[in-house]
Amino acid sequence: MPPIDYDHSRNLHTAAGPREAFQEIFAAGLPRSLVDVGCGTGTWMKAALDAGIQDVFGVDGIAVPADTFLVPRSLFVQQDLTQPWDLGRRFDVALCLEVAEHLDESYAGTLLDVLTAHADKIVFSAACPGQRGQHHVNCRWPDWWQRRFNDRGYVCDDSVRWRIWGNHSIEPWYRQNLFVASHSPSSAGSEPRLPAVVHPDLLEDVAWDQVVAKHLRQIENGSQPVSWYLSRTFLAVARKCARATTFGR
Repeated sequence: MPPIDYDHSRNLHTAAGPREAFQEIFAAGLPRSLVDVGCGTGTWMKAALDAGIQDVFGVDGIAVPADTFLVPRSLFVQQDLTQPWDLGRRFDVALCLEVAEHLDESYAGTLLDVLTAHADKIVFSAACPGQRGQHHVNCRWPDWWQRRFNDRGYVCDDSVRWRIWGNHSIEPWYRQNLFVASHSPSSAGSEPRLPAVVHPDLLEDVAWDQVVAKHLRQIENGSQPVSWYLSRTFLAVARKCARATTFGR
C-alpha cells in the first residue's frame, strides 16, 4: 500500500478532551489495560495514564517523532494498519478513534479483525460522510461500522455519545461519532441501529461538503443543458489563460 498522506503535527488535540471523555466512557470503572490503535502523539494514552490506567500501549501506522510523543516511547510500536498484526496479548479495552476513515474501504475488515482480536470492548469513532480531514477516504455513518462489528459478534451502543454531546472540552468529532462495541455474540445485531447525526459544531462543514458533492455528481451525470457545459468550459479556459498571462503559469 502507498504511504498514507497524513501528518500528526497538523492536528492539534487537547489534553482536556480525552480527560473529560474518560470520565463518561469509564464511568462504571477504569479498565486495567488499554491499547490505543491509531494513537498519534499519545494524547489519549497520556489521559489514560493520568487517570490511573497503568497498563497502556499505543500503535500507529504513521511514524511519530520521539520529541512529539507524550508518553514513554517504550509504550509505542509502528504497524501497518492495512495488514494483520498481533501484539501477542489481549487488553480490557481497545481505542480506535478517528482512524478508520484514513484507510481504504478494502482494509476496514482487517482493522476490525485486529481490534476484536485484542479486546472484548472497543471504543470506536470514525468520520462521517462529508467530514473534513486529512486523507479521508472511507467516511461512513456509524451503522456501517455497526454492521461489521455485529458480524464479528459485537453489540454496539452509543449512549456515551449523548453523555458527552454538550461537553465543549471534548473535540466535536468525538462527540458526534463515538460508540462502544462489546463482545456479545448472542445479542450482536439485535440492538438498535446507531443513528446518523451531525453535531452542530460540525454542521456547516459537513453540510457544505455534502451539497458540493451532490452538485458535482449532478454535473458529472450530465444533468445540465449542453449550453451550460459549453459556457462553463469557455469561461474556465478564459480564466486559465488570464492566470497564465498574469502569473506566468
